Amino acid sequence: MMKSKKIKCPYCHANSSLRPASVVYGHNRRSQGKFLYLCDRWPACDAYVSAHDRTHLPMGVLANGDLRHKRILAHQALRQLQQSRNMEKWEVYIWLQAKLGLNEHQAHIGQFSDWMCDEVICLCKQASGPPADMKAAA
Repeated sequence: MMKSKKIKCPYCHANSSLRPASVVYGHNRRSQGKFLYLCDRWPACDAYVSAHDRTHLPMGVLANGDLRHKRILAHQALRQLQQSRNMEKWEVYIWLQAKLGLNEHQAHIGQFSDWMCDEVICLCKQASGPPADMKAAA
């Protein structure tokens, strides 16, 4: 078992602990073998973040339900852009880095705030639409 990392909850400032995902999701295929960093005040504070399977390091910053939902929407927007523009996943992240002025270590949705997720969603919608010259012709 890998060592867990000490991280604080950004909402209530309690510690978080590496726990089996089944604590939150119940015993099912989604949680099997998965881990989360869960706020020690859970369920009163519903902040958590997934841990990487191999290293058990956090995939980002703990998030409450609203922010987790925004991060899901941001990932969906990036996938839509990738499909609409026939891009590889790495190309989408290079594009995102350029648009947001981030480096490769900063361009992780698991690190993003509510505002930053909204920005990603907006940029992806703009870029996924028809090319500008087609809009002008309409």
